[in-house]
Amino acid sequence: MAEFDVLCEGYLSAAGNERVGSTVSLVRDGDVVVVIDPGLVPARSAILGPLAALGFQPDDVTDVVISHHHPDHTLNVALFANARVHDHWAWYRDDLWVSRPAEGFELSPSVRLIETPGHSPQDISTLVQTEDGLVVATHLWWTSSKPVEDPFSTDAEELHRNRARVRALPGLARIVPGHGPAFVPSEDTPG
Repeated sequence: MAEFDVLCEGYLSAAGNERVGSTVSLVRDGDVVVVIDPGLVPARSAILGPLAALGFQPDDVTDVVISHHHPDHTLNVALFANARVHDHWAWYRDDLWVSRPAEGFELSPSVRLIETPGHSPQDISTLVQTEDGLVVATHLWWTSSKPVEDPFSTDAEELHRNRARVRALPGLARIVPGHGPAFVPSEDTPG
């Protein structure tokens, strides 16, 4: 089973405030060390400090997953120079581009990707099997409660279809949204 930690909890700006931060997560499964969505944070130390506290340096990271290509989720990818970077249709390292569908791609025995378009047409979610159940890092939700309708979605039906798909995953224990604390889905979770 993998271990899952949030390195930096994401947030949304309040009215009149232009700050936004992505939720940045760390997954460990054997020799595989994955950072998810190393995007906008108050300072790089918001990623590197918690990473070091868990016993890892940037060069230890084997894989980086970006849920989609918006800058608030990608800005700090270069912190992890040795890692493969995964998106919806390939993985990359240095000048190597390896095309593959994200759907079902396994980074390790307990970590896999699925395609979940909704916030953008290129969205993917990271599924992590832990001792406590399945954890899904995704941007299908910004937070546990908002927005009900994603203002950036190019296909609202697809968004809702993929939210339902994630909620139906066997053993789902927690959802880690793009800009807020992890939550246990409930009847109040936007569908």
